[in-house]
Order: sequence, then structure tokens, then C-alpha cells
Amino acid sequence: MAVETEDPNQTVVSHFFLKGLMYTAEHPSLFFLLFLLIYSITLTGNLLILITVGSDPHLRSPMYHFLGHLSFLDACLSAVTVPKVMAGLLTADGKVISFEGCAVQLYCFHFLASTECFLYTVMAYDRYLAICQPLHYPVAMNRRMCEGLAGLTWTIGAVHSAIHTSLTFRLLYCGPHHIAYFFCDIPPVLKLACEDTTINELVMLANIGIVAAGCLILIVVSYVFIVAAVLRIRTAQGRRRAFSTCSSHLTMVLLYYVPPVCIYLQPRSAGAGAGAPAVFYTIITPMLNPFIYTLRNKEVKRALQRLLGRGSRESPAGSPPP
Repeated sequence: MAVETEDPNQTVVSHFFLKGLMYTAEHPSLFFLLFLLIYSITLTGNLLILITVGSDPHLRSPMYHFLGHLSFLDACLSAVTVPKVMAGLLTADGKVISFEGCAVQLYCFHFLASTECFLYTVMAYDRYLAICQPLHYPVAMNRRMCEGLAGLTWTIGAVHSAIHTSLTFRLLYCGPHHIAYFFCDIPPVLKLACEDTTINELVMLANIGIVAAGCLILIVVSYVFIVAAVLRIRTAQGRRRAFSTCSSHLTMVLLYYVPPVCIYLQPRSAGAGAGAPAVFYTIITPMLNPFIYTLRNKEVKRALQRLLGRGSRESPAGSPPP
């Protein structure tokens, strides 16, 4: 499963072998069921939020428009990594991924993850306008602006991921082909390259670092103005309501940003042990996001109740009478 190059002493690998997560090999069936449960909850929760936001006329504000995009991103992000992890727990062949498949997985992962990063920034800007400039908000964040900002996040995410994917897979990989990770990500893949990866690592740190730091700075600045505006609200009820619309977003931002910092700021430390932080933001966080929004947002909870209540009322209508 290797292709010869012009140099007779070198061969180009045609596949990679994902070593998977630490400690899962001892009880593969147990971990398979665990990941199956997490994956099922993630897809069900995010698709339910997506359907609710798309069908309920009470959730037409920009915040819920962006929430629909976030739910779709989380569902796709989980689908990029979890099924392959589950396949690797079932058979040894499930851990094998082709060279092209590895490139596709890396591109899709960074496309979705970077788009989500930009979307969190847009959501912070939306909250800033809603709380700090409420009179100007309906004009500034109209439907056309919402769709434009959402489309811009997807476009920038696609370009951002294409740059990293092309830089990573332009290198020569001639073995070994064992990736000490549970999916194809930049740091562990670069460790297998037969060429000098210094430029790739510098570009990765600069690009991802600048993008992530820039987004985080914009989010922090937005919330500095938001907190200042909320503290000027005279009534305690008004302050609680304003903070409640932001707490869910802040919680998700923290869950999203902290684990990647542990990985991409230390690219040479990538290995099986570095998979723990990645599991959190690639598998656990997409599962938690629907719960964070439904448990802390009364409008979403009421919309879910209306959706589920309507479904329960419609079900008996199609069934035969007793």
C-alpha cells in the first residue's frame, strides 16, 4: 500500500493508520457504545434545535438565525470525527484511512471548526448591537445583513481550511504511516512528513493564532461594552434578562476556545495524549451546545415544547381509532 517515487529509497504512503484514543483499546465495546450514545445525542439535539429555529415563527430574531447555523455546524463537526472513531473501535481496518480521505477529513474539520470560530464572533457582535444599541439594532441587523454575515463566515472558513490543507498535503509522506491521534489533524499529520515542517508550523501558529486571537479579542471587546451597558440598566429584572441572553453564548465560547489552545500552541506535542482536549471540543462540546441553549433560554424551551406538543397531538390523528 505504498507508491514508489523517483527516489528508489523512498515510497509515498497511500494510507494512514489512526491509533485512536488512549485507553479505549482495553474496552472497545464499552467505548463504542459510549461514543454511539454521544453521537446520537449530538445529532438529535442539534437537529431538533435546527428544526425548531426553522419552523417556529417566534424564533425569527438574528440570534436564533445564527443559532441554527451553529447547530448545523456542530452536527457536521461531530460527523467528521466520531464515526471514524467508532469504526476503529470495531475493527483494525476501521482505523485505516486513505491519503485522500485523510486530506478530506482534515479539510472538513478545519472548515467547520474555523467557521464556528467566526460565527461565535458574529454572535457576540449581534449581542453587542442588541444590548448596547437597541434602537439601531433592527436596521443594523436586518435579514439581509444576517444572511450576509452567516455566508461570510462559511466563505472565510472554507478559504482558511483550504490554505492549511494544501500546505499540509503538499509535503512528502514516505512513512511511517501511523498517526498518533484519533483523526487527521495538522499537528499529528505533520509529524509524519519526510520534509522539514518548520514553515508549516510557523504558518499554522501564525494563521490559526491570529484568527483565533483576533476573534477572541473581538468577543471580549464586545462583552466589555455589553457588561457596561447592562450595569447601567436600573432594574434588576432587566439586568438578569440581558445577562441571560449572553450567558449561553459565553459558556459555549469558553468550551470552544480553551481546548484548542492546548493543542495548536504546542504542535510538536501532538500525540495520543493530546487527544483528550480535542475530544472535548470535537465530540463533547457539540453535544452540550443544544442543552446549554435550551436550559438557559426560555424562548427556545417554549418553542421546543410547542414543537413536541404539536407532534404529540398530530400523531394520534393518523392512527386508527381504538
